[in-house]
Parts: sequence; structure tokens; C-alpha cells
Amino acid sequence: MIIKNTSFIKGAVYPDQYPPGDLPEIAFAGRSNVGKSSLINVLLNRKNLVRTSSTPGRTQCLNFFEVNNQMTLVDLPGYGFARVPAEVRKQWGPMIETYLSSRHNLRGVILILDIRRTPCAEDKRLLQWLENFCIPAIPIITKCDKVSKNEKARHSEAIAQALGLPKTRFTYFSALSKEGRDSIWEKIEELVSVLHI
Repeated sequence: MIIKNTSFIKGAVYPDQYPPGDLPEIAFAGRSNVGKSSLINVLLNRKNLVRTSSTPGRTQCLNFFEVNNQMTLVDLPGYGFARVPAEVRKQWGPMIETYLSSRHNLRGVILILDIRRTPCAEDKRLLQWLENFCIPAIPIITKCDKVSKNEKARHSEAIAQALGLPKTRFTYFSALSKEGRDSIWEKIEELVSVLHI
């Protein structure tokens, strides 16, 4: 994918705040601090389009980004161990579920997993939910530069077993080396082009 232009459209919490759904959308989901913002920035060749933070839970609404006037990427709030007020955290589940179940132009979800962490209950629930609603999931394992080759193989096996997926379903990504960038774009473009005909 050659990135010609990208722009932040808006943040939204409720459906009436979503931008018009006239472009195919790909959403990005994962627990807090898995490198979601870094992944989106690398995909878009931008350093700070999506704000990164060492503090989990900074993304507290759905953030919409337009790419090449052809598609929209949606950054969903991270789940898990975010240090945010309980009342905010409670809103995230319904907010994400409402978006995933009602957005007619949603073409797939990038499910982001940290190579160093075993998938949590929320990861498993989200994957099951997507399967039940026939929404394609692209599982991405991030932060691969943080572990050795042997650790990568061992952790990958544990992640695959925990989610009940074959290892061939996963794409490996490093924000540092850009490993996996082209493969992820290929999968996104396949979903967008096949389902947008």
C-alpha cells in the first residue's frame, strides 16, 4: 500500500457521532499497551498521527482515520489493565460492541496481541464474538523485537494454543524493524477489495 494521504476524522463514543460510513473500515482492537498506536503509525508512515503512550488506557473513544480517500482505520479503546476510572472502563465494552455490531461498512478487525503475554479472557471473548458475527479477524503479534528467536517460537505456540488458532493465521510485527508491515497491508487490502466489490 502506497500511502498518499491520511487524516484524523474524529473521535466518537455513540453511533450518532460516527462519521458517514461510505468507505470500507478496518478496526484495530487489543488489550491496553499492546502497541496498537505504534502499529497504526507504522502502517500509515506517520510518527505521531495516533498518539502513543506508556500509560495504558489513553484511547478512550473510537478514533477514525481516513487513508487515501479509500478506506477508514478505526482505533478502538484498549481493554484489560488500563488505569482509568471504573465508570469509564465500564463504558468501553458496550461502546466497542455497539460499534462492531452496527457498523455496516466494517470489513474486518485487526486483533493485536503482545508476543510476551498469553491472551487474556477479553482477547478470547473478542475473537469468539467476531467469529459468531462472521467478522473477519486478522490476528497480529506485536513487539517481536523484544524477544529472542527461541522465545518468539515458544510464545507464538502458547498464543496459538490459547486462542485455538493455527500459527499460520498470525502475522508478526515489530514497530522497530517494520517487520510485518507489508503483510498486514496485504491482508487489509484483500478484505477491503474483496468485500467492497
